[in-house]
Amino acid sequence: MPNIVTAKEVGQYLKLSESTIYKLATNGEIPGFKIGDSWRFDMEDILKLIRDSKKESPNQGKNRNV
Repeated sequence: MPNIVTAKEVGQYLKLSESTIYKLATNGEIPGFKIGDSWRFDMEDILKLIRDSKKESPNQGKNRNV
């Protein structure tokens, strides 16, 4: 069974404001769905997004010569 969470819970997990989560969801930048006027998120989809982001930027966080 999926772990369905609110925008507030996603925001707490990602350390982002609830309004930022709404904006990202509205723009299609994070996966979510609406039930009536309320946004809901499958935590597995959020975790997959994080894993996929890490794969796309393997050099992130490393020192770079300029």
